Amino acid sequence: MKRVVITVVGSSNTDMVIQGTRIPAPGETCVGGRFFMAAGGKGANQAVAASRLGAEVHFVGAVGDDWLGRQALDGLRAEGIHIEHVHSRPGVPSGVALILVSRTGENAIAVAPGANETLTSSDIEAVAPLIRCSDLLLLQLEIPLDAVCAAARVARNAGVRVLLDPAPAPVHPLPRELIACVDLIKPNFVEAARLVGHEIQDRHDAATAAKELRAMGPNIVIITLGSDGVVVLADGEPEHVPAFPVNAVDTTAAGDAFAGALAVAWATGTNIRNAVRFAAAAGALAATKPGAQPSLPTRAEVELFLAARGNESSERRDLYP
Repeated sequence: MKRVVITVVGSSNTDMVIQGTRIPAPGETCVGGRFFMAAGGKGANQAVAASRLGAEVHFVGAVGDDWLGRQALDGLRAEGIHIEHVHSRPGVPSGVALILVSRTGENAIAVAPGANETLTSSDIEAVAPLIRCSDLLLLQLEIPLDAVCAAARVARNAGVRVLLDPAPAPVHPLPRELIACVDLIKPNFVEAARLVGHEIQDRHDAATAAKELRAMGPNIVIITLGSDGVVVLADGEPEHVPAFPVNAVDTTAAGDAFAGALAVAWATGTNIRNAVRFAAAAGALAATKPGAQPSLPTRAEVELFLAARGNESSERRDLYP
């Protein structure tokens, strides 16, 4: 793959994680977990994923002028990510995520956005030249929607491809203007259900939802289904791509690993089916390690994983024979 330039506009958080036997029910206290802190935030996670997989990455976001913010910037800098356009907001706390992880790798997450909420469309206008010079713009929904829309609009007007990971799941319908600016949308099945307004219980429901989402504007729709793989709608009819089976330890950043890897592979000109396989491998690897950014694999790790798995997960099944 050639080296590509990817601009990520998104969030940066510090994850405070407790790994326990299970996720407590409402009103319940579970004692005996293991605590650790790690760098996180969907935007920063995807920036790190893309950088480790070989892209030149520019990150646009906001942190607080506090020790968590400084630590986040140091971590991004150490990954080789350009952070000239990460704003340090005085008097505002950095974003924090509280994460509970069960022994099966499932998680529950609560986020206090902090400085992430201060990113504005004016901040985006200031980095418009950077977006216009990028090979791809990667977006999520952990920052204000006005900033997301502004970034997508700049990219679309400049002919730069836009990949939207619509996470966390939107409470309200996304603006049609935003979806119309997106070339590739990559929700998981929960997020896709919110976007189309009906439940997704299996891959056939996901295939139907993918068609509905493509009718809104994106040329490519990819819906991830966890251990049941991925539904891909690019040309023709939806297809199902099986997942790589792994022993999951923590799925917190698996989706971000998938998104970052998909962005890198797609931006290099890899066809979408091979890009999905590359992304699925990255997501599977991330699920085998604890923490968000600490779990994100390198390019060498993904290539070694794919070589060892051979044709596993390469089978594609047409969902509408």
